[in-house]
Parts: sequence; C-alpha cells; structure tokens
Amino acid sequence: MAMTKLQAEIADNKYRVEIKREGSLVFANIDGREYELEVSNPEPNVFLIKNENTIYEAFVSLAKNANEPVQVRIGANEIEIKLIDPRRLRGRGRNDENTDGIAEIKTAMPGKVVRILVEKGSAIEKGEGVVVVEAMKMQNELKSPKSGVVKKILVEEGSTVSAGDILVTVE
Repeated sequence: MAMTKLQAEIADNKYRVEIKREGSLVFANIDGREYELEVSNPEPNVFLIKNENTIYEAFVSLAKNANEPVQVRIGANEIEIKLIDPRRLRGRGRNDENTDGIAEIKTAMPGKVVRILVEKGSAIEKGEGVVVVEAMKMQNELKSPKSGVVKKILVEEGSTVSAGDILVTVE
C-alpha cells in the first residue's frame, strides 16, 4: 500500500496530507487528524466519499496544469485547493504541453494497466488516449498532454503500477 504525501493550500492555510489507498478504502492523515474513508468514482470528476455514516458527493474540476488550483464543490460549498507534490519540486523542470522535449504520462494512483492504446514510434495528438489504468474498480484513460511521437512504453498490460509511476513518454 503506497503512501502519497502532498501539501494542500486552501485560502491562506496550508495542510500536510498523507493518503494511503487499499481498494475502495482511503486512509488520510491531514495535519495529524486520521480519517478512514470509502471512496468511489462513479463518473469522471465525481467522487462519492463515505466518512463514518455520512456520504459526501464531491465534484472536482481538475486544473489544466500542475500550478493551478483544483476546484472542488461539495453541496453548496466551493473550495479552491492548490495541491503541491513535494516530489515534483525536487530537481525537475517544468513539463507542460507548450514545451519541447519529453512529456511523461504518469498514473495518479496505484492500479493495474488494463490496455495500452498506442505503440512505440506512433504519432499521437494532444488529448489522445494512451493507456487505461484500473484503480479503485474504475478504469481511467490517461491522455497525452501534447502532440508528438511515443518514445517509450514502460509498462505492459496486466502490470501493477504505483502512484507517480511513469507509464509512457511522448516527445
């Protein structure tokens, strides 16, 4: 069970967040407060979160790039959260769609590679599906952040992957 460590910024407040996933269970530690949650993703950008006997429906508008905050709506409450992954801050240059070079397609959570949709050397367009990963009983199609050529495929169908693993590179 891999642990993801993040820093979350909401308004002027900063929180240390540690998340461990085990099937549909998520174990979260937020600034020392422990939570055991059941989480499902019934449709894109919608999460059902069960905490004790209460179920919350969260609508998440993902940021276009890693520097932008994520918009989360739970009921009538809208929250802007900036997530910072300390691993991204260490020795890695920016890697967005407008730069030349290699784009790394990574998985956000542990799972299993169900399908590889491209071949090494094939030309692909920005937004085209590259690989399908099953996580928490949901299949997620990871898309290319830029147009280019598939340089490396670092996984095989059936492989188990951890959060942050590089699956495919596009140049």
